[in-house]
Amino acid sequence: MAGRSLRDDLEDGFNPEINTTPLVDVMLVLLVVFIITMPALQHAVKVELPRVSSAQIQAKPATVDVAIDAGGVIHWNDRSVDVATLEQLAADAAQHDPQTELHLRADRRTPYEEVMQVMAAAQHGGLSRIGFVSDENAH
Repeated sequence: MAGRSLRDDLEDGFNPEINTTPLVDVMLVLLVVFIITMPALQHAVKVELPRVSSAQIQAKPATVDVAIDAGGVIHWNDRSVDVATLEQLAADAAQHDPQTELHLRADRRTPYEEVMQVMAAAQHGGLSRIGFVSDENAH
């Protein structure tokens, strides 16, 4: 046997290729088993749930618009104010409704430091919900 060549093996009927027929048979059997067992896995207990009728509460929190123009002037709801007045107005708004949102709009040329001063004054006043308003069409 040790001295036999591959040519001798081919002549004797030895085929070196892998026979995939048994693999296909096993896959088909597994497929049939899974098809049969899938409906059994999808069981559900039918229960009748209680019905309630309630209106959803969608109370939006109060909002305050604060804008800072290019010159650094602060506007509280279209009224010019300084940082100390802003902090007092923020405290009044937070006392009236703690969930009040501050919408901050700043000119793109406004220095970052001035924006941070306005945010700090609003937070010291008690407004912690601060959102930035931007222009999506700006290039």
